[in-house]
Amino acid sequence: MQAFSRYPLTYGIIVLNLFVFLISIVLSGDIVDIDLQTLVDMGALYGPLVVLKGEWWRLLSAMFLHGGMTHILMNMFSLYLIGRGMELYFSRAAYITIYLFSGLAGGVASLYMHPESVGIGASGAIFGVFGALGGFFLAHRDRIATEKGREILKDFAVIIGLNLFLGLSVASIDMSAHIGGFVTGFVGGFLVARSQKALVPFGITMVVLIWYALAYTLPEHYAYLLR
Repeated sequence: MQAFSRYPLTYGIIVLNLFVFLISIVLSGDIVDIDLQTLVDMGALYGPLVVLKGEWWRLLSAMFLHGGMTHILMNMFSLYLIGRGMELYFSRAAYITIYLFSGLAGGVASLYMHPESVGIGASGAIFGVFGALGGFFLAHRDRIATEKGREILKDFAVIIGLNLFLGLSVASIDMSAHIGGFVTGFVGGFLVARSQKALVPFGITMVVLIWYALAYTLPEHYAYLLR
């Protein structure tokens, strides 16, 4: 309970992801690999449904879906390591804002790069947390010298390295979502680390960019499916 009260967002997000994964286990009848149809029915990211059918809500729901035990354990372990550092250096409002927008931006990147693939997972949002901490330490280089700063950077390097290795060696892992989430988180983290007041314009800018992508950029990219 003490750990939960100290890092409520990190543990809360982990619990929510595990709860959704439990539902997917019940619906699919498999704990190791959740079948694709179950994931789509639960809100996985699928370009034709998102862009052509207007099911934009899938950008959010897909962030809490995972394809199997290995997938969710890797993501939740990564969030456990790095999310606690996020709560030390950022306000709760900044944490949840950067987390969600990184996941959404990662989803948009995935839709653009993989128009007809099914996308799931919290990795875009988690990479946003990595990026935010990177942005924070760039803005406050003196914090790197602290013991906690070095510990966070060590976790940062381990998880980034693990995910990059898996992303390059496992074809099904979507690196575009990772990169989109990381860049979004880095920019948000750097701006907010310089000034907490930057959180509102950052959020507004992300809303406009995501809306523009969904309303204009992606429909043009998916036009070939209508021919």
